[in-house]
Amino acid sequence: MNRADALSRLHEFDRAHRLIAHASSVLQWDQETGMPPRAVVERSEQLAALEAVAHERATDPRIGELLERLGSTSSDPRGDDSLPGLERDFLRVLRREYDKDVLLPVEFVASCARDEGLSQAAWIEARKRNDFASFAPHLSLMLDHAKEKSRLWGFGSSPYNGQLDLHEPGMDERAIATCFDALRPRLSSLVARISARPAPDTSFLDQEYPVEAQDAFGRELRTDLGFQSDRGRLDLSAHPFTTTLGADDVRITTRYEPRNLLSGLFSTVHETGHALYELGYGDDLRGSCLADGASMGIHESQSRLWENVMARSLPFWRGRYATLQARFPKQLNGVDLEAFYKAVNVVRPSLIRVDADEVTYSLHVILRFDLERRLFAGTLEVADLPHAWREGMKKYLGVEPARDSDGVLQDIHWSMGAFGYFPSYALGNIYGLQFWRALRRDLPRIDESIEAGRFTDLLAWFREKVHSKGRRSDPAELLEATTGETLSADAFIEYLERKYADAYSL
Repeated sequence: MNRADALSRLHEFDRAHRLIAHASSVLQWDQETGMPPRAVVERSEQLAALEAVAHERATDPRIGELLERLGSTSSDPRGDDSLPGLERDFLRVLRREYDKDVLLPVEFVASCARDEGLSQAAWIEARKRNDFASFAPHLSLMLDHAKEKSRLWGFGSSPYNGQLDLHEPGMDERAIATCFDALRPRLSSLVARISARPAPDTSFLDQEYPVEAQDAFGRELRTDLGFQSDRGRLDLSAHPFTTTLGADDVRITTRYEPRNLLSGLFSTVHETGHALYELGYGDDLRGSCLADGASMGIHESQSRLWENVMARSLPFWRGRYATLQARFPKQLNGVDLEAFYKAVNVVRPSLIRVDADEVTYSLHVILRFDLERRLFAGTLEVADLPHAWREGMKKYLGVEPARDSDGVLQDIHWSMGAFGYFPSYALGNIYGLQFWRALRRDLPRIDESIEAGRFTDLLAWFREKVHSKGRRSDPAELLEATTGETLSADAFIEYLERKYADAYSL
């Protein structure tokens, strides 16, 4: 078999695996958006069966043989240096996935998928009833599965690193802790300075905003930002998310609250940011393992930047506020642009991460990172999480949830076994502002475009610099190629200090 044939066969194996994974995503999306509650047991069995098939395909010994034939090894994953660059990047990612997959027994993979489906359903009910005790056994099982995966992958002495490596290649617990240890005091200092100033009036937000009008505004905005309705859709779920069911089928969800206009609005923009990334992979990556985000931190840089840096900016609301007022003439009557802009950017320590302002948000993430580290180190038991959560919220944010639904039960991630994911949100803030600084150098008149409602320049820059690259580079390589910088929180902090110095007259 020559090299061209070997590459062709590898692409066939990879394509088959992607198709099965996307089919599984259809079932998971349906479970979150429309499945009747009593269907959860069989749905979990369906997901387990599909996961087993996908795993068997992904670990076919012929994949390993073809990788070897092309010179791709664990120590030199990109293979023969005479191969085209795109194919070498494909080999690197496929080798990484294969090396991880072959270490997991198929029965274990199926069991994890089955238990994950039941866990998510249990979380939804526990959150509704404020009943952590009913969810705790599922969470314990998810934690056990995660630790076992880490052990099988060779992270027995540092199991949390095994989970972090899934979401942020090249980053480990020590590197993230170092980054967060530097970020936390600077954020806390800024929060303290802002808290000493008079808070803007937000009373006009504390009234009924009809959900139908919220949805109409969100759908219009989503389209204007560049989301293609013939390649995706928007639905409702308990926790907003984005999932890819195919190269031309990206689903986003949001949730609306009648007395919380900003929650649904910014959740929709956040998930649209994710979707724009998913829809922007280059045609040369289509259908392969390269058609994915460079890391979850890079993915979150897109959602966090579109949500906060763009959609909470003064240029954005100069161009969009009249449209919002037209949707809610009674509620926003007499509220001028400056008052609305300040209310949108109010800094106030709060209980719910997804509704947090951009100054306090990363403190929510750092709390979750600390709790996960302790869970994996064995110094914190699942049963003690509610208390540890309340103590952490009081320490980092000065607020304490009265209900677990507003505390330890608020996020879906742990019910899915997605440990090590949370740090990506704060890393996304950091990556995002480094990208934004580079973008403003290239597009010095970007504020004018945003004010005019022209988002094509913004999207085109990210399409070229980030989206089209997919997984061809690790996050550190992509960041340096795009910005000329290594990871640093300086751009993020400088952006916050500049913006809120103006908003709060610091």
